[in-house]
Amino acid sequence: MSVYDTLRKLKLGDSAVATLRYSEGTSVFVHNETEIETALSETSVVDSFSELIATPGLQAHDQWGNNVLEELRDNDLLDEYERDFTFAEFLNETIRENFYDLDLIESSTEKYDYKRGFCTLTATVEVPVSNLLESAPFLTGWEVSVRTDTGLLTLNH
Repeated sequence: MSVYDTLRKLKLGDSAVATLRYSEGTSVFVHNETEIETALSETSVVDSFSELIATPGLQAHDQWGNNVLEELRDNDLLDEYERDFTFAEFLNETIRENFYDLDLIESSTEKYDYKRGFCTLTATVEVPVSNLLESAPFLTGWEVSVRTDTGLLTLNH
């Protein structure tokens, strides 16, 4: 059963919100302080995040409740998009180039010793369940969590 079928069967109220989370990590060198750059190039977190927020009609919000695309627009980061049907690729490049200025994807590094470690990137967005069902983005690899009357339900796609 798909995530969408499960969410439909739950018949959650109009105010229900789904938290979508995508996390991936890689082994890195920490002595030269390139762990985030390595994780950006060796994981698909930014790719998956860009594809998700580029879904037409999706109302993705960050952890503070701000619409992700509106935040990018307010920071003048979408002005150069040429409307050539490559929006996800444009977002991918924009997020990578402005990674340190944006607070859209979290990074954490576990240091094993002075030289090696593991860097994890995590993208988290909140989407109204009704909007998620309506826009039906590609969710492979995403963890979807919703609050129900009986607790937190987490679905992996």
